[in-house]
Amino acid sequence: MRHLKAGNRLGVTTAHRRAMMRNMVTSILENGQITCTLARAKEVRKPLEKMIGWGKQGSLHARRQALRFVKSKEAMTQLFEELAVRYKDRKGGYCRIIKLGKNRLGDNSEMAIVQLLGSKADQLSELKSQSGKKKKTKKKESSVLKEVSEKIQTENSFSEKDDESVKPKEAESNKNEERKKEKGTSQIKHETSKEESMTEPVRTKQEAQQMPKENIKTETVPEKNIKTETDPEENIKTKTVPEEQLATDKKKESTTTETDSSETDPIEVQKDSEEMREETENSSDKVIIKKNDSETKKQN
Repeated sequence: MRHLKAGNRLGVTTAHRRAMMRNMVTSILENGQITCTLARAKEVRKPLEKMIGWGKQGSLHARRQALRFVKSKEAMTQLFEELAVRYKDRKGGYCRIIKLGKNRLGDNSEMAIVQLLGSKADQLSELKSQSGKKKKTKKKESSVLKEVSEKIQTENSFSEKDDESVKPKEAESNKNEERKKEKGTSQIKHETSKEESMTEPVRTKQEAQQMPKENIKTETVPEKNIKTETDPEENIKTKTVPEEQLATDKKKESTTTETDSSETDPIEVQKDSEEMREETENSSDKVIIKKNDSETKKQN
């Protein structure tokens, strides 16, 4: 069974095929394109795109991996300088295969061109860019659509004219209504002004009648002043009876009474002293008697 044997062997040994692929990749990097059989062109795409991927990385490891396959220094400089910048934003599809349409004379094999996109030999990309810039031709509209659009436009124009003719009439009617309202408001204001002018004399009479009463009230106000003049009598009463003076008067009276009592007769004083002595002696005798009784009880 033919498992894990993808790819075309091209009728040669592995060493021959590997050397052939290396030579083809280096020549494509140097010149931008080569012509070969269609089978070899399809096989050379894999190693070529792999080398461009190493060139986009630009690290030291990528340079060493590319040097294992590429043979010349010119191809290396082209790979890591120009192609890396050119295909920086592109993800795959770096080459193009163009069939020549004529076969080789010896073995009648199909021939093709392998070229890098954006190289000097690449003319198809320029043609495609020019064709893309051309303006797209508008499709011809059908006659039925034109007729329908014209009818719609005419109907819209008639409707707009009708609206314009109706609008002035509405504006005039609105103006007339506003004028009527203004007239009504002006009449009402005139009537109210007349009524006010009639009522003003009546008000003036009433005010004139009320004014004397107010004057009388203002004349009676001085009674308050009379009351305020009588108030000082009360203040005088409160001033004549302060509490501190009363206390001092009481003390003076007490002192006078004591002095009067001290001026009493000396005979009465002696009597009082004798009575006090007798009472003290009686009390002392009673205490002595009680002590003696208590001692006799203890002895018994």
